[in-house]
Amino acid sequence: MTIKILFVCHGNICRSPMAEYIFRKLVCDAGISDEFEMASAATSSEEIWNGRGNPVYPAAKQKLYEHSINCDEKRARQITMKDYAYYDLLIGMDEMNIRNMQQMYQNDPDRKIHLLLEYTGIHREISDPWYSGDFDTAYHEIEKGCVALFEYLTNELK
Repeated sequence: MTIKILFVCHGNICRSPMAEYIFRKLVCDAGISDEFEMASAATSSEEIWNGRGNPVYPAAKQKLYEHSINCDEKRARQITMKDYAYYDLLIGMDEMNIRNMQQMYQNDPDRKIHLLLEYTGIHREISDPWYSGDFDTAYHEIEKGCVALFEYLTNELK
């Protein structure tokens, strides 16, 4: 069985692609990439122009590169109605992401929508580095959340 995860943030150019690629590295390093499928998307269409999504924001891309993670092919996309049926988990970075998804997906009847940091035992948002400029903190919080999610899911698979 493949576990399908969609990481979601406002624009899909900073936090959610960082989470997608950090999580991808975790499963690849563990040798279990065939057991997971992951992607990322935006709740807004702000980073999508004429049907084409913008690439990962340069500072987020640089932060991933510093950790030997390549995200060159990633382009922003917006969540769709089909995503709820397709993915097992929809992981938001902040409460606004969660509210937007709950509204779109009729209050999450299958309980698929979660805040990333809740897997760490801390129900807290990851602040948007596009506004704060603090990509170091964002990276480390996202990594902490991804490691906790990875541990939770791999324990569930046992």
